[in-house]
Amino acid sequence: QVQLVESGGGLVQAGGSLRLSCAASDRTFGNDAMAWFRQAPEKEREFVAAGNWKGDSTYYSDSVKGRFTISRDNAKNTVYLQRNSLKPEDTAVYYCAVGPIMTRRMSPYNYWGQGTQVTVSS
Repeated sequence: QVQLVESGGGLVQAGGSLRLSCAASDRTFGNDAMAWFRQAPEKEREFVAAGNWKGDSTYYSDSVKGRFTISRDNAKNTVYLQRNSLKPEDTAVYYCAVGPIMTRRMSPYNYWGQGTQVTVSS
């Protein structure tokens, strides 16, 4: 069974940086798009960033553009989310996802990780 495992979450102060990782097991995702979403308490899950299978095209939500960077290492079957200049409003559970197209919509992504908590203190 395919598994996506996120890591790198935790507590960080506002203005700090943190890198999340998402490793895929049991399958090679070399031709798939990968993305990150997040869900804050009592809010709906929202799109954060996505990248195509080559890693040369990326797409970000307006709230993270210029602060977050999505990247991937296909040899390691891993996608990363480097997050800089973190703000308290970035506090959420972050999920990685894999699917056939690069999009901000959740439905095309058919594999999801279990999520990792990120808390940004002010």
